[in-house]
Amino acid sequence: MEATEQTFISWDGAELFYRSWLPSNPTDKALLLFHRGHEHSGRWQEMVDSLDLDDVAIFAWDARGHGRSPGERGTANSLHDVIKDVDAFARQVSKGHGIPIENMIVLAHSLAAVTVTAWVHDYAPPIRAMILATAAFHVKLYIPFAIPFLRVLRPRFVKSYVKSKMLTHDREQAARYDCDPFIFRQIAVNVLLDLHDTAKRLVADAGAIRMPTLMIGAGKDWVVSLKAQREFFDRLSSQEKRFEVFPGAYHAIFHETNRREVVEVVRDFIRAQFANAAIPQSLLNADQNGYTHDEFMRLQRNGSLGFAIARAGLKIASRFSKGIEIGSQTGFDSGISLDYVYENLPQGLSPVGRLIDAAYLNAIGWRGIRQRKANLKAALQRMIKRAAATGRNVHIIDIAAGTGRYVIETMQELPNVSISALLRDNSPANAEIIRKDTKEFGLKMVSAEVADAFDREAVARIQPRATIGIVSGLYELFPSNDLVLNSLRGLAEAIEPGGYLIYTNQPWHPQLEFIAHVLRNREGERWIMRRRTTAEMDELVQTAGFEKIDMEIDQWGMFTVSVARRGR
Repeated sequence: MEATEQTFISWDGAELFYRSWLPSNPTDKALLLFHRGHEHSGRWQEMVDSLDLDDVAIFAWDARGHGRSPGERGTANSLHDVIKDVDAFARQVSKGHGIPIENMIVLAHSLAAVTVTAWVHDYAPPIRAMILATAAFHVKLYIPFAIPFLRVLRPRFVKSYVKSKMLTHDREQAARYDCDPFIFRQIAVNVLLDLHDTAKRLVADAGAIRMPTLMIGAGKDWVVSLKAQREFFDRLSSQEKRFEVFPGAYHAIFHETNRREVVEVVRDFIRAQFANAAIPQSLLNADQNGYTHDEFMRLQRNGSLGFAIARAGLKIASRFSKGIEIGSQTGFDSGISLDYVYENLPQGLSPVGRLIDAAYLNAIGWRGIRQRKANLKAALQRMIKRAAATGRNVHIIDIAAGTGRYVIETMQELPNVSISALLRDNSPANAEIIRKDTKEFGLKMVSAEVADAFDREAVARIQPRATIGIVSGLYELFPSNDLVLNSLRGLAEAIEPGGYLIYTNQPWHPQLEFIAHVLRNREGERWIMRRRTTAEMDELVQTAGFEKIDMEIDQWGMFTVSVARRGR
């Protein structure tokens, strides 16, 4: 098949290049190809021809900074940006070519296998399957302490040590690689470090992924570790997974001398996946069994001596650090504690206390919380403007508002839009803070109530119905799915048809064990959280009567902010 050349507008306005190979007859099936670092979509032509999938539309992009897409060669602001590009590309294929996401299979090579896996893990797209070839879950850098060295010195770029003869045994393919004007050797250090951190996170949390998966490894790979690929594969929760290793192959497995054998494996897997009906496995009972349930049960066990020492150290630190003192007194998950984290101004007794407080506020979890607030405010502004543009009066309901700062701040930032809000929380102290702040800022269209966000009937009775409903930072604190679904069903009745729900989730956190054994929640109990994968949270929202339309996640993959539309 001959390729047609097109572009699409990604999430930030960048115009990215892609090729498409379309069958002669219309199809509702698609294969998305993602090239490895340094390369471009034109390198897939022989692979497309060899696959001989005459009833599948095939699409391949040039990642930003590669091929004919814009950007300095080998760079991006972050790997997080590229992961968002993957999501935008899949949406473009679905919308522009009329192919449901559910009928897509993705194939990603090397570095792209990490970005695509992160997309699958973080965004939980309901695609049919994924194929990961020589995935870069651990890059062989060969220089001792290379990653710490790069973190400290932070050069902009490093050049790849990999020569074409280390990629393939095929001399003709190696020569083509060497003379291809769109191939370059440099890679941005920030992308390399992001790749390292993201890959570690994905290998550690591979159990959260249940996607049918084919992995292809090269036994003589000079570039990436086969051991890390096996570790990821072994941890996958996928009921259907397969790992094919070609013992004598180098890294560029689709340009190796035995590439016909590789193509046969890929073709057979694709055919099998499209032949089977897509039957998604429900996660509504994930709180009772499965990956995150088992993790939650482990967290409830007594911690080690090290955690006991950490608790003692935290008690001493609370005498000096203002933030740790607030968390110890009100609970580290309380609205008052989070407001202090949002403010992000170190305070404490003496310079030493302020230094401790600065370290506390710079913890990865609190950085993620601040980014969650920024993403929440951005989503709220978008939905307010979208609703106002239709001529509707904008009414906001937040059923667990804490002190309501993000709603109040957003209303102040949009003075020309008519907005009213009802902010509810189960804490009388938080409701009083809301009343005080709204009076101080002159926001007359804001009211505060003390109420239970899990009382379905009380939530459903809220009048007037909301244009925008919000539930942020709440469901992450409660392990029961029945409790969450009850609340969501109340929200579905409280939000007008066609209105929007903004909700948050915590699919990943690197400090869950520390939090569970060292910190206390607002009830004075151990702060033990059960994570929900993005797929689980989205299914709960869909079951309640909403359709997810957008999502944002922080660069560490910890907190999501999603938008869903209420059915009409």
